[in-house]
Amino acid sequence: MLKRLLRYGFGAVLGILVGGASALYLAGLWPGTEPLDFGNIEVDGWRSDFNIGSEAADPYTRTRVARHGLLGLAKSEAVYFTRTTDSSGEPLREACEYRLSGGAMPAEWWSITLYDADSKLPMNEDAALSVDATGVSGNSEDWSALISPKRPQQETYWISSRNAGTFDLTLRLYVPIRALLDAPEDTLKPPVVERLSCEGEAP
Repeated sequence: MLKRLLRYGFGAVLGILVGGASALYLAGLWPGTEPLDFGNIEVDGWRSDFNIGSEAADPYTRTRVARHGLLGLAKSEAVYFTRTTDSSGEPLREACEYRLSGGAMPAEWWSITLYDADSKLPMNEDAALSVDATGVSGNSEDWSALISPKRPQQETYWISSRNAGTFDLTLRLYVPIRALLDAPEDTLKPPVVERLSCEGEAP
């Protein structure tokens, strides 16, 4: 009887530990997890979860949205794509300078915002943490912006990464066209994030 009780007790404790750990991981609360680690869509390094903001979102998705501060509108109103690496697959980080470039987006309006590793806006006073369709003259077919910790000398669109550490970029597409919702991989041509240089690297 004692052995049976011990087995039951061990099984219960193990179940609580495994269940708790898996719940934290799926909810994006486990250390090191990113907002869209569990996204069901990926287009050229940009990840998304079209369940965000929908009635189909499970409790884990809702927890990730609440934890990482995403504004969970229904996908007919907005969809979100996040990128954590440059075009060569290296993590985005404050010590480097990047060129962000793209063209027209399949939506009525769009924006790209930089967030630090805690999914927060970096603590700086540069007032340059995003670019949007308005800033690049509407749905321009050809636009670019510089991502760097220092304000560029030349006149250009600029996203400040000062005090961002390791960061990510979130692309928001507002009132997306139907084709994007039906076939995102075939419809979206997301921006390219090209690393130009990094502090301490030889030119």
